[in-house]
Amino acid sequence: MATQTAIIDVGGGFRAIYSCGVEDYLMAHGIEFDHAYGVSAGSANLASFVARQPGRSYKFYSEYASRREYASAHELIRHRNFVNLDYVYSTLSNHDGEYPLDYEAFANNPTQFTVVACNAEDGSTKYFTKDDVSFDNFDIFKASSAVPVACRPYVIDGVPYYDGGIADPVPVQRALDDGADKIVVLLTRLPEPREASADEVSARILSRFNPVAGERLAKRYQVYNDEVAFARELEQEGRAIVIEPHDIHGLSTLHRSFENSEAMYREGFADGAKVEAFLAK
Repeated sequence: MATQTAIIDVGGGFRAIYSCGVEDYLMAHGIEFDHAYGVSAGSANLASFVARQPGRSYKFYSEYASRREYASAHELIRHRNFVNLDYVYSTLSNHDGEYPLDYEAFANNPTQFTVVACNAEDGSTKYFTKDDVSFDNFDIFKASSAVPVACRPYVIDGVPYYDGGIADPVPVQRALDDGADKIVVLLTRLPEPREASADEVSARILSRFNPVAGERLAKRYQVYNDEVAFARELEQEGRAIVIEPHDIHGLSTLHRSFENSEAMYREGFADGAKVEAFLAK
């Protein structure tokens, strides 16, 4: 039986330009996967990857993200969303947008595609699939990218969802359950444990009006650390490779600059060669 391969893109807001660089390298070298798992911004990155549109995600980070209507305090005041998810995943991405997702290519690619989100009502993990995407309907990317506090939960079929990173931030076990033999994990944080303090303030704010989601957010650091540790165990066994930046160039989930984004993209593109070597073994 042929080896089943999987790629996981954990997102990370504007830092996800790093994994976008890795994916552009892989597309340039004709590398595909049997399974793809996207979390938060990683879901849109992988949509471009599955649609085989090199440079598309880069354009969003390097050009569109500087626009006020893309992400800004202005949008937070107007729509209670720091990132205007409808602008990013509808206005820009629909067939008549500035850089449409090639839906036909995306839908026809045999790669099994999974997007992670967190049910804001009960805290459960939701795994969306390609079947949940249709022509000019990219709502699952909005749901997976709704950063708590910075964004309102995104509602699909009456259910509100938050960013998948607070539910299953590094879905390695899901990939194994789906039959993956070799797993590529794209991280966008420095190779050190996530601190509990990173989400403390946001978790307290969120808990005031959504205690369940607030609790998930408060525990995210531990879930993330445990899942990364598991990925590193698999790496030691030769079943996975963890690709991560060694300099985040001052970028964070909601903070960016063109020069720093460019440097992080270039680092990701160069690191794509490590993935190619791993898959060739």
